[in-house]
Formats: sequence, C-alpha cells, structure tokens
Amino acid sequence: MSQLGDELAFVPEQFSGRARLFPLPNLVLFPNVVQPLHIFEPRYVDLLHDALEDDRLIAMSLLEPGWEQDYDGRPPIAPIACLARVLTWQAQSNNRYNVLLMGVRRVRVLNELPPQRMFRAAEVKILEDEYPSAASAQRSTLHRKLIAAFEKMLPQIRDAEELFNQLSVNSISLGALTDVISYALDLDVPAKQLLLSEPNVDRRSKMLLSHLQSATHDARPCSVAGGYPPPFSCN
Repeated sequence: MSQLGDELAFVPEQFSGRARLFPLPNLVLFPNVVQPLHIFEPRYVDLLHDALEDDRLIAMSLLEPGWEQDYDGRPPIAPIACLARVLTWQAQSNNRYNVLLMGVRRVRVLNELPPQRMFRAAEVKILEDEYPSAASAQRSTLHRKLIAAFEKMLPQIRDAEELFNQLSVNSISLGALTDVISYALDLDVPAKQLLLSEPNVDRRSKMLLSHLQSATHDARPCSVAGGYPPPFSCN
C-alpha cells in the first residue's frame, strides 16, 4: 500500500486547473470526507496511474440522466464536481485497485478537453465556500440547529454515533459540517448533487436543515449512506 504524505496536501494556488474526470451515476462526493473506491475499468486504471504520476487529483462527477445510452463514451456530466486527492492506494489482482479519496474542493467544469488518454479530462474552476457578510449573524444559529437536528436522528442512523464523535461538530466550520452530514445522510442522488452545487454556505445549510427536519418527522428510518465509514464503491 502507498500513502500520501502531509507534505503533498492540497494547495489551491498550485492547482493547474486541469482535472481528470471520474464520472459515476450513483455517487456524489463532498469536500472534507473520505470515499473508498474500487477501480477496475481500464480507462479508470489509466486515470489512476496518471494521477499518481502527477498531482494525485481526480474530479468525481455525476453522470446526467440518460448516461446508460453512452456510458462507454462521453455522456453529459453535472457541471459541479468534487475535486479529490488520492490518499492511499493498494494494488489488487487483475489490475484492480482499492483507493481512498479525500474530497478537497468543489469545482465547476468549464469545458471538457480533447481526449489524449483513455479517460476524460476538463478545465475546471475551484469554488471556495462563500460566507456572505450580510448573513454572518445567523451563522452560529444555523450551526447549532444543524447539530441539534442531526443529534435527533442518531438513534435512527446506523454507526452514526461513531460518525458524530469523529466530526468535532462544535469546532469545524459550518461549510465542512454541511458537507460531512450531506455526504453521510441517505439522501437521493439529485438532492446530494444540489447540496454539492451550492457554494453559498448559508443557503446550503438551510437546504440541509430542511432535509434533516423532514427526515426527523418521516416514519421511514434514515441511515448513514452505507454505514460509516462507507464501503468501497465500484466504478
């Protein structure tokens, strides 16, 4: 197994603006969370090799509806993706890999680049979290409400206590809090993509709070998506 050292942590100012695209139909990755990935398709093995030889960055993007008709080609993807750093990777038999990705930033896909390798690539723009000064007075209240709403759901969520203990929820930023909860909750894929697509932290917090409050009053049990930590996702 190989591991990424702290000396190679993501530095936005050093990012080239070019990102390898790893589109999937059922996974929305967020900044501030770790996602296991099992890679076996030749084009994505090629993508991983290229990333490991360079900046170790991969943009996880969501395939738009109708992707089944052209999965092996270049089907449309959502305009907002999550740039992720390869933390660790482990080679398996038959040219397969188990990888751990760490989401680092939202990015907007500006334009896709002509194919040079087996995988897709694009020019992207980093979207930093937005904290408008006009709403700063409400932010601490939003932070408390999100924590309280999530705490109410703990009895219904498998492995959530471990997740909650790992969050350091009272000290992390509001943006990071929304990302971790958004990723962990068993929301449908379009809802997660909407949360990922909102860089305004105050609006994102209110969207997530609405989901949490609805889930609290829903008779159906809600769960952390796949448990926590999540299982490996196959490409």
